[in-house]
Amino acid sequence: MIIVDKVLEKLERENNPIKVGLVGAGFAGRGFMLQMLTVVRGMRLVAVSNRTRSHALLGFRQAGFKNYKEVSNLIEAEKTIGNGKCVLTDNPLLLTDSQEIDVIVEATGDVEFGSQVILRSIENKKHVVLINAELDATLGPILKVKADHAGVVYTQADGDQPGVLMNLYRQVSSWGFKPVMVGNIKSLIDVRRTPRTQEKWAKEHFQKPKMVTSFADGTKIGVEMATIANATGFPVGKRGMEGPKCDRVEDAFKLFDFKKLITTGLTDYILGAEPSFGVFVLATCDQPIRKRYMSVYKMGDGPLYTFYTPYHLSPLEAPLSVARAAIFRDAALSPLGKPVCDVVTLAKRDIKEGEKLDGIGGFLTYGAIDNADTCFKNNLLPIGLANGCIVKRNISIDTAITYEMVGLPRGRLSDKLRKEQNDKFFKK
Repeated sequence: MIIVDKVLEKLERENNPIKVGLVGAGFAGRGFMLQMLTVVRGMRLVAVSNRTRSHALLGFRQAGFKNYKEVSNLIEAEKTIGNGKCVLTDNPLLLTDSQEIDVIVEATGDVEFGSQVILRSIENKKHVVLINAELDATLGPILKVKADHAGVVYTQADGDQPGVLMNLYRQVSSWGFKPVMVGNIKSLIDVRRTPRTQEKWAKEHFQKPKMVTSFADGTKIGVEMATIANATGFPVGKRGMEGPKCDRVEDAFKLFDFKKLITTGLTDYILGAEPSFGVFVLATCDQPIRKRYMSVYKMGDGPLYTFYTPYHLSPLEAPLSVARAAIFRDAALSPLGKPVCDVVTLAKRDIKEGEKLDGIGGFLTYGAIDNADTCFKNNLLPIGLANGCIVKRNISIDTAITYEMVGLPRGRLSDKLRKEQNDKFFKK
């Protein structure tokens, strides 16, 4: 972090900032705007694209920033970007195609739209930073392949749980410990929650009902943990993870199968533990002197040790990911290769033939993490692709939905990329 700060200070002094374009100005996007427009040095937010311009305008107002210019065509954007005024537009292609932007930050949370933005950005040789775990869980492995071929960085952002977990995982490894679990801390999961039950909470917390529904019904934790599984290689022990109840994170090491941990590693979570907004890593150590130090510093006697971060501050931490990508070509979190975990679609209630699925955080379905080999073998529909699918036959509550049960919307890039991902990593 200190090294990044020094490099950014140098870029600021030389008036040679990293030029950043943001796509998506919802709750997460506006938080990113706030940081970029008020505290960040050595980087410039030079363009914002959002389908609803009023949301982006709110982000500017919250940051006390008035120096922007609305544009509607590429030529005008090219003239404006980098000349002191932040471009505001509803056309993301002005950002993805601009030669004056170094890094695209995608913060929509939408899989189909996000896939279009990210692929176009990669094709135009831009580093891409996602505040969109839904996209990464669904198509991250193939998008990472394409980014590698283009010579650019593909990464999730610092601040969300997956990025914080990966930072902790790397730090623990650098200290000489072997991570055997990447873990999240969850206060509630109720798969029957809907946008109607979450409407009041969403309004009180300045978010959309569908988004907070995905938090409550378990879909979001499945999505986030699938991305960290794909970055570490750690599978899940069962569909949906174990998720045992726990009072304190320091007790987590007692609650999981030690043999599984040391054999394959595990991706999982604990329920109800303090600190309630953090993440943790379980790691082993056999080196006797290192173990002695751990005992002296009251970290236990091993062989399992608990390391945790008691907060995650997405999107306030997210700008650091931009600097890591642009300066050091370092990804905060990206897939290793073949998918390890996926997030399957299950029926939240009985669904009738002819109904249209409403996707992540909706009334009809919820998502649960599972091992990717199982998902491919059983032709299960990923939750990231469920939105807009038409049901071909009646589906009972809690049934895992397969591709055979639905008709996909026509012409989606996300479906094409998913097929390419499956062909590359699963078909022999």
